[in-house]
Amino acid sequence: MGRSGAVTTSSTPSDRESAILEPGRNCWRIERADRAALIVDAADYYRHALHAMLEARSQILLIGWDVDTRIRLIDGDPPAGAPATLGAFLSWIAKRRPELFIYILAWDQGAISVPGRGTTFFRMLRWGLDKQIAVKWDHQHPLDGSHHQKILVIDDKLAFCGGIDITGSRWDTRNHCDTEPGRRRPFTGRAYEPWHDAIMAVDGCTAEAIGDLGRVRWACATGTHLTVPPRADHDPWPAALDPQFRDVDIAIARTRGKAGMVEEVREIEALFVDLIARAERFVYVETQYFASRVIAEAIGKRLEEAEGPEFVIVNPRHAYGWLDERVMSPARWHLVDALKKKDKGGRFAIYAPVTEQGADIYVHAKIMIVDDCVLRVGSANMNNRSMGLDSECDLLIDGRDDPDARRTIAEIRCDLLAEHVGAGPDEVARCFEKTRSLIGCVEAMRGEGRTLVPLEPEEPTEIEKQLAQSELLDPEAADELFERRARPGLTSRLRRRR
Repeated sequence: MGRSGAVTTSSTPSDRESAILEPGRNCWRIERADRAALIVDAADYYRHALHAMLEARSQILLIGWDVDTRIRLIDGDPPAGAPATLGAFLSWIAKRRPELFIYILAWDQGAISVPGRGTTFFRMLRWGLDKQIAVKWDHQHPLDGSHHQKILVIDDKLAFCGGIDITGSRWDTRNHCDTEPGRRRPFTGRAYEPWHDAIMAVDGCTAEAIGDLGRVRWACATGTHLTVPPRADHDPWPAALDPQFRDVDIAIARTRGKAGMVEEVREIEALFVDLIARAERFVYVETQYFASRVIAEAIGKRLEEAEGPEFVIVNPRHAYGWLDERVMSPARWHLVDALKKKDKGGRFAIYAPVTEQGADIYVHAKIMIVDDCVLRVGSANMNNRSMGLDSECDLLIDGRDDPDARRTIAEIRCDLLAEHVGAGPDEVARCFEKTRSLIGCVEAMRGEGRTLVPLEPEEPTEIEKQLAQSELLDPEAADELFERRARPGLTSRLRRRR
């Protein structure tokens, strides 16, 4: 929708053309942002989100895979006497601002857990009587598909988009300490594992476009159309969040599974393949899963080249939950095994991060950096579901023609690696300059304590191998749930190329 509320599909202006980006194929829209910043880990995101929502005047859109009203947004006392937990905060700010309307949309499977979340259930009952706050559960997706976008939009002036939901077991600091008092589940107080995540903040026309996207998703899920917030002069950008990019074009790419009259969109898959095909020196990835056949084939093709790029993937050692472990880990084993057999030049490496005492850090971030020229952050994982079944949204900055953007992207890559190996970003930058190799830099810097360890996926059982090869529980599209597309299985094309 544009400012009038209609869906905007206008062509991209010539001054925004990119050698990589093609609106309508590998992205939806390319829009300008006055400011943009990558926020790493939920402790910082929740704090910035609270300060931004304090400045909301007319509309807050909170769209996620899951939402838990009990989540504490900030350590210590919030400003202006605001409550610290999400649910109480939203009720408080709505009461203070009668002109403000708040819309919350989450995947309908999350509704199952609401009765067991204590105050969340009663909070949502109260919201059912509140004319300013609406909560809806998104069930307009393919069978076995999920709503997976993670978006927060304030007045169409500021948007957060990435991999972080405001829900349980997400909060952590960038220190990822072995003992962290704040890393506990609501109500039970049980500790959970260290958690690494990321989201991007954007303003300007990019924030307006993400607002459009959120309202389209709301309409798909509920059948009702939200109004576009009026233009206003206030600035909800958090004062403590330093912009990393200024006056920059940002591409928005989507996945959407076919459901009824809603057509399939596979922009994210096309963008992944294009970025891998165009990489010259290296591809750095942080992803929750590595199980996509299409992405593995694209990487395998580059590994066949004598002078192709390096690939470094940061992945959690184990999947989150029993079902994910049974589905995603065997698929990862198949793909990594096939790629390592093709990797004659030592240009493919996959690592898992660990804490100072060697505990696993769960990687939930979805980040891709190519040649220190392209930064991509979003909700899509490198698995089949994110390519054509679930609803996803990624943001991309192409800095190939912008020296300032390239410098910033390089700093972000050094900063992320520094977090994983327990070093400073300057140390990583010097090491990379010396080794001239991303894998060489990681190998030179990792050691004892907080570090990255080579990930050696455990070989699955024969039944798990067959399940992974069938892609039954990680389909590439809605129609594959019952009828297979005419294509090879998970690794058959990789094996054939060998």
